[in-house]
Amino acid sequence: MTTVDFITALFCRIDDQLRDVPKHSQANLYPSEVVTLALLFALKGVGNRAFYRWLTRDYQTLFPHLPERTRLLRLFNTHRRWMERFMAQPTLIG
Repeated sequence: MTTVDFITALFCRIDDQLRDVPKHSQANLYPSEVVTLALLFALKGVGNRAFYRWLTRDYQTLFPHLPERTRLLRLFNTHRRWMERFMAQPTLIG
């Protein structure tokens, strides 16, 4: 499975779960795109600059309306409750 296939499958699963969340009229990204990018950021496990460079260099075509790095990270913080649907519950081990 290539990275593009993984991102596409992840986006499809997230989009199916977030059908009830409407897109704001002035937003460039759909809620499912924001959550997909946030989960990729968590899975990648690198800093925000390295993640944004990787994303724009290799996968700009998948997310053509990608905002600048600081705006994207603010979107992650603002819409954290959407991402909590997909995160595992914390355990004793971590």
